[in-house]
Amino acid sequence: MGSKTLQRLMEQAPRGQPLDLEMLRDMGVTPRIATYMVDAGWLQRLSKGAYLLTGDTPTHDGIIAFLSRRIPGLHVGGITALDWQGARHNIAFRQRVILWGIKSYEFPEWIKEHMLYSYQTTRLFDDSFDNQMGLKPLPNRSPHVLVSVPERALLELASDIGKGQSLEEAVTLMVTLRNMRPSVLDDFMMHCTRVKVVRLVRDLGQRSEFSWGRDLQKHVDRLGPGKRWSNKTKDGDRLTLKP
Repeated sequence: MGSKTLQRLMEQAPRGQPLDLEMLRDMGVTPRIATYMVDAGWLQRLSKGAYLLTGDTPTHDGIIAFLSRRIPGLHVGGITALDWQGARHNIAFRQRVILWGIKSYEFPEWIKEHMLYSYQTTRLFDDSFDNQMGLKPLPNRSPHVLVSVPERALLELASDIGKGQSLEEAVTLMVTLRNMRPSVLDDFMMHCTRVKVVRLVRDLGQRSEFSWGRDLQKHVDRLGPGKRWSNKTKDGDRLTLKP
């Protein structure tokens, strides 16, 4: 292994982000050289195909950027996306990062050591929906980490209610969502196929008393004849939503 290869790695490797074999190869590090660097103490192996510069620590952005190379449609969603964009009412000591993606994925064990997270693949939208709609990187964060815009995050938050997300916390959070864009929210609601989600967004919008929450019944009506929706939550409580 030449000194130039090591120098290139030290200069180009993003700090806080685990490196996969493809990233290492782009920096001139073959699998054989990677093994040598691990033995020599320049790299640490996190799991099969995942490495980190010795002395570096994975950050939340770095972990998500690493995972985004493996999980189609991976993004930060729900209450985490709202929190990262300034909508919060309390700060947890160790906040759980809510991740969404298109397909299931077996997360390496080392991720739990550095990030508390949940991951789901719930499908909220119809077949005509562009899954990249409303996903974008945030200023001053990794450009490789996509985050739901507040309007999409609201639907994801509603989907999580009863599955670890409390209705009470969601209601309290509504006072921070003054700047929701009605036309953007309408676009997501028009493509949403989940009765529970559409009705909860309607109810949360009404409770917010902001203008964006006043005309959402049309999306509930779109999904069919009005029937009371009821389901038992993860905590054993029953969530009932009017037509």
